[in-house]
Amino acid sequence: MVKYDVAIIGGGILGTSISYWLSSLFDMQVCVIDKESDVGMHASSRNTGVVHSPFYLDPQKKEILAKSAFLSYDLWKTLAEKRELPWKMVGTLEVALNEDQHKILEKYMRWGVNNGIPQNDLELLDGNEVLKKEPNVSCHSAVFSKRDTVVNYGMFTKQLKKESEKNGTKFLLNHEVISIEKGPKINLKNNTNITTNLIINCAGGHSLDVAKMLGVAQEYADLHFRGEYWIAQKEHTNLVRTNVYSVTKFKDFPFLDPHWILRIDGRSEVGPNAVPVPSPETYSGYIGNAETLISKLSEIITGNAKKLLSNPDFISLVSKEWLSSISKTVMIDRVKQFIPKIKASFFSERGTAGIRTPIITPNGAFLPDVMELENEISYHILNYNSPGATGAPAYSAYVVKKLENKGFLDYTHNAKDSIWNFEKIVTQT
Repeated sequence: MVKYDVAIIGGGILGTSISYWLSSLFDMQVCVIDKESDVGMHASSRNTGVVHSPFYLDPQKKEILAKSAFLSYDLWKTLAEKRELPWKMVGTLEVALNEDQHKILEKYMRWGVNNGIPQNDLELLDGNEVLKKEPNVSCHSAVFSKRDTVVNYGMFTKQLKKESEKNGTKFLLNHEVISIEKGPKINLKNNTNITTNLIINCAGGHSLDVAKMLGVAQEYADLHFRGEYWIAQKEHTNLVRTNVYSVTKFKDFPFLDPHWILRIDGRSEVGPNAVPVPSPETYSGYIGNAETLISKLSEIITGNAKKLLSNPDFISLVSKEWLSSISKTVMIDRVKQFIPKIKASFFSERGTAGIRTPIITPNGAFLPDVMELENEISYHILNYNSPGATGAPAYSAYVVKKLENKGFLDYTHNAKDSIWNFEKIVTQT
């Protein structure tokens, strides 16, 4: 049986980032456990690929996520430059379709400054100014975020794995966690097990399941929503040369409003919707594994999610999301509100679907922010959603500093050469 000082469950962008910081700062044995054959196989690769400027995040309610996103922009840029990874600045237009939404944009402008974004990186445009910049975008007004960039977060995660391995981190891939016993002892599917002093749970869509294995977050539930995209045919790729997002209409629900996004490989896509699915890996179809489906339905009927079913706004919204999954025209018509020339015939291939797993509180509401829970042997990061990939380097540094302050990381400091400056980051978060 192998013993580690810290075992990280989840080889996504967050778990891999935390492993990098731990291995570069301390003299300790660190492992990352993931059931897939490589890191970053799920949400870390199945996302929009945008490095966001956090102008749309409330600096009071989401201070840490906003600061992490702001600080991480330069961290990702440094990694891209040092390791020659693709980095393409394209900018983002956040469009308002009426005066009420325009007032939200005015609030975003104030939030952006409070979140540290330089004033010259954000510009509030009227509809005519937007037309001059993007002739095929029609709106009342828009915030133009100049420095938004497209990348491949899957590549970033794999590069961080290499950096972490140089520092001695062991990545236990193709190892699925089956159960966790006192010790703690982690039992893996391939009839092996390990012991560790501390478990850090960064398991994404499975993070709540892992937390409950350790007796944490028993009163919470979760749901899985698939976000689907359509790829523009090559001749329509340049219809718009900027990312275009729309002001959210459903503040109480963790669903993304439709947008037009540019990919690092030159594609343009439209999406997403939010289709309920039974697991974090149901990337196609609606039923998935029958056993998983039955288990999830049972959980919904008896748990916190049941309360959502009595919310008529939620039921109405979900029905529309289902329709947008079945009908390409319905999906594209959402974007037609701000790109009038767009047509369903411009799209013939589905893009890469991703899955978001929001946590549901005991009163049946969606948890609005990331949640960190702990016991004496484990630390859990739950509900780490967008802009999670953007903020991962700084947020993971913040988590490591918090763990050290709490006494979880009582190990000798042995700082190694690093691509990023830990102390500079944590003094700003």
